[in-house]
Amino acid sequence: RFQACVYFASVFQAMSCGIHYLASVFMAVTPNFVCGFPGNVSSVLFHNSSASSIEDIWTLWTSTENYIVVQLENGEIWELDQCSRSKREVSLDLAYEYKGNKSVFPCSDGFLYDDTKWKSTVVTQWDLVCDREWLAKLIQPTFMLGVLIGAVIFGDIADRLGRQRVIWFTSAGQFVFGITVAFTFDYYSFVIVRFLLAMVSSGYLVVAFVYVTEFVGIKARTWASMHVHAFFAMGIMVVALVGFLVRTWWVYQIFLSIATIPFVLCCWMLPETPFWLLSEERYEDAQKVIDTMARWNKVSTPCKVSELCSVQQDDLASSRTGDNDTSSTKKHNILDLFCNWQIARRTITVWLIWFTGSLGYYVFSLSSVSLGGNEYLNLFLIGAVELPCYIIACLAMDKLGRRNTLIPFLILSALICVLIMFIPQDFNILIILANMAGKFSIGVAFGLIYLYTAELYPTIVRSLAVGSGSMMCRVGSVVAPFCVYLRSVWIFMPLVATVYFFQLLVGIMALLSGILTIMLPETLGKPLTNTLAEATEMGRNKKSCSEKTPPAHSGAALEKIEMFGQERVSTDK
Repeated sequence: RFQACVYFASVFQAMSCGIHYLASVFMAVTPNFVCGFPGNVSSVLFHNSSASSIEDIWTLWTSTENYIVVQLENGEIWELDQCSRSKREVSLDLAYEYKGNKSVFPCSDGFLYDDTKWKSTVVTQWDLVCDREWLAKLIQPTFMLGVLIGAVIFGDIADRLGRQRVIWFTSAGQFVFGITVAFTFDYYSFVIVRFLLAMVSSGYLVVAFVYVTEFVGIKARTWASMHVHAFFAMGIMVVALVGFLVRTWWVYQIFLSIATIPFVLCCWMLPETPFWLLSEERYEDAQKVIDTMARWNKVSTPCKVSELCSVQQDDLASSRTGDNDTSSTKKHNILDLFCNWQIARRTITVWLIWFTGSLGYYVFSLSSVSLGGNEYLNLFLIGAVELPCYIIACLAMDKLGRRNTLIPFLILSALICVLIMFIPQDFNILIILANMAGKFSIGVAFGLIYLYTAELYPTIVRSLAVGSGSMMCRVGSVVAPFCVYLRSVWIFMPLVATVYFFQLLVGIMALLSGILTIMLPETLGKPLTNTLAEATEMGRNKKSCSEKTPPAHSGAALEKIEMFGQERVSTDK
């Protein structure tokens, strides 16, 4: 009961992370637009259609190369393009085609936007079009840059100050910065506040994975950690729903941020994890948390931290005198992820999987825009397709193991990337199905790597490992949006060729990641490790372990605390 309450309270806030990550999909939409004109319009002409106002013409607009002809009340006739306007020197008859002289002027009177879908977006608010279009394109990459930095900073802080404090701060930060975004007064303040929002959102997501992993025992760890992604996907579906109902960007942002309120009101009740407390030698505080767990779960079997950790203290004392091991109170940094060859090779492989999963996830998602139809429904389905993905991943991870599930899905995504390149462009349905299959396979790997990373590293650097992995993941997220914008500057490469290039890149990296994953140890059914020495020994055969080091008891002792409160408490130390 205790673990269930802590879990659902924690993962509920993950839905807010999914909301803020995808909010710009509708908030930064660029609608149809043309240059403004000086004066009042009397008639509007678009090809063979005439109207009294430009609002009546937007339904006929089909291409950015189109232009609108307007006649003002003073008799002047103007041709309105998207980034310029032309005044006809001879204003006799109102006709769409004109071969005479024209004077070209910049859009000094602003722009006219199509508000049939969105009443207001950040693009229309601050005229992020034409020579300011690049500012609109930086909205999502700068957000992902904040996600990248936040993953490392808060992952490290969580290892130093504890998971509880970071969860408090980042959850409150999501609400405060989320509301503040809606009231920013210009583009630059908007980007800065969203950058801070990205940092706290990423920090919460990274630490939440570690938090629930350390509270949930082996029996339910796979399903619990993987379904954090499911709540993130539910956040994407909420974005689609709110975007459909609310068409003004700042109101839309407020409604999205309100989803954070329930957790902000109750997050102060979440306890610190016994794993972190024990790694900091705060045994009395750990005992209080365990006693609370016992009361909630109605477990009468006594569980004393002093008894569970007695062997650990003996091992630590002997290891300090034997091989001069570092103290558990040492402040760790990212260099500890490369402390020896075994850990360094593991870190490089894990980082590559993080990067490949993120890049592949977004490349396949961007390719799915060819589905057409209702964009709100499309985004809803893009979020919904992830739910069965994580169910399949959980079943495979519990039956086959983490490594044996990760390898085939990485290789499968590589094969699908190659397959897409050979599908004729006329077979649209087949291409869409292949893209969805690719996203499904890379989604399994992308979801699995969070839990796998947490299990591969010891308590003292676990948040740091997940945070640094998430940093590499966000590097891929930062790169992905530019893949979409490349077609507007890389003129000689068609859009199809651009998409194929990046899909091929994802395929090569997925294949390489799958091969390197073979060298990673399997963590299914194994206790979480507490020291770097235990993490190094994990995956080696029993003979080598027994010859080089004594059995590591600290992780097993902590694992008993982790399992405490479930149906049966293990008595094996």
